[in-house]
Parts: sequence; structure tokens; C-alpha cells
Amino acid sequence: MADPVRLAKRLAEIVPCSRREAELYLAGGWVRVDGQVVEEPQFMVTEQKVELHPDATLTPIAPATILLNQFAEAPQPPRPETRTADDHTGIHLLKQHFVRLTQYLPLQAGASGLEVYTQDWKAARKLTDDAATLEQEYVVEVSGELVEDGLKLLNHGLNLNGRALPPAKVSWQNETRLRFALKGPQPNQIKQMCQRVGLQVVAMKRIRIGRMAMSRMPLGEWRYLAGYERF
Repeated sequence: MADPVRLAKRLAEIVPCSRREAELYLAGGWVRVDGQVVEEPQFMVTEQKVELHPDATLTPIAPATILLNQFAEAPQPPRPETRTADDHTGIHLLKQHFVRLTQYLPLQAGASGLEVYTQDWKAARKLTDDAATLEQEYVVEVSGELVEDGLKLLNHGLNLNGRALPPAKVSWQNETRLRFALKGPQPNQIKQMCQRVGLQVVAMKRIRIGRMAMSRMPLGEWRYLAGYERF
């Protein structure tokens, strides 16, 4: 039996190509070992069948942005196995897409719904620089009795931590649910707004950030942000 060698070295021998090019092919998900995609250059092979996809390119991997429908309880970061079946972006799933993913615009405490993770510095800059002006939409289930002019106060007229809150768009979705559309919400802001007008928050779900809506993505699943989509 042949001695084990690193997959990158074996690929460089059979293509042929440089070791660096072999690593790029591997990182791009273009290499199969006995029919299974392997992305790790250090993967050890002996006599297995190593194949390079005929459409393989050395184009660097584009940074990924992921939209996740997060749990309220026991939140989890996106994982390869929880990608939604309804992801129609056509982006090839790679392990590299889960390296140095950073979350932006965190949810209100206790809320479920849309979260954003990205490797892309352009998306990160947009979400950071425009955090105060990017509108976020929440559906909030409440209990209690709304005070007089409470809905008017929720839209404009409340203070938080000694400062007047900017105007928001708040309306009833049904008898127990409110829709909040607000920009740059502070931590715990929605819960405190509701308490000021006699309401208690039962549950919250963020359904939109800027132009990006969560739509019907199942809870706990995620999809890629397509190249043409913008917040």
C-alpha cells in the first residue's frame, strides 16, 4: 500500500499544478476523493481516486453573506447542514463560507427572526455605517391593556434612558400583534416601549432588515445573500 500523502500534494501531481493552485482548487470545492468533495489540503490519501471537476477554476472564493432565521431560545450560528432547501441563489456551499463569519445588527433580546452573518467587508461596512438609518421590522405579540393614546406614543413621544426616541412606524397587525418598523433600535428598546404604554411582550420576531425580508424561510434555517441583493 502506498504511503499516505497530503491531498494537495497528490492533486498537484495528477493535474499537474502548483501546490498553491491545488489548495485553491480544494478550497473552491472542485476536488472529489472517491466521489466525495474534500476541501482540506491536509486530508491524507493513499490509493483513493482523486478527481478535479472539469469546470474547476482558480477564481478566488467570494466572501459569503448569510441570512438566518434565528431561534429565540438557544440561538445557534448558521451551519452547513441547516441551509434551507429553498435557497435559489445557486451559490455552491463551501466550508470556507463558515470561517470568520461575523454577526451584525443583533436581534432584540428574546427575539427570533432574521439575523445577518457575513465575511464580506462591503456588507459589513454597510451594516455598520448605516446601522442608525437602516429600518428593521419586527412583529411583536403583546398582552395587557394599551393606555390612552398608546399607539400614538409608540409612533412618537416616548423616551428611553433620558432621551427622546426617534419616530417609529407602529401599527396593529391583529388583536394581539403589533408591527414595529424602526431605525437603529437600542438593546431592549421594543420591550421598554411596550411597557411604557401598558403592554407586555410575549414574543418578538424580526422579519426585515432594510430591503431584505426573511419571507417564508423555516426557523433555524439559512440561505445565502445573492450577489444582486442589497440591504
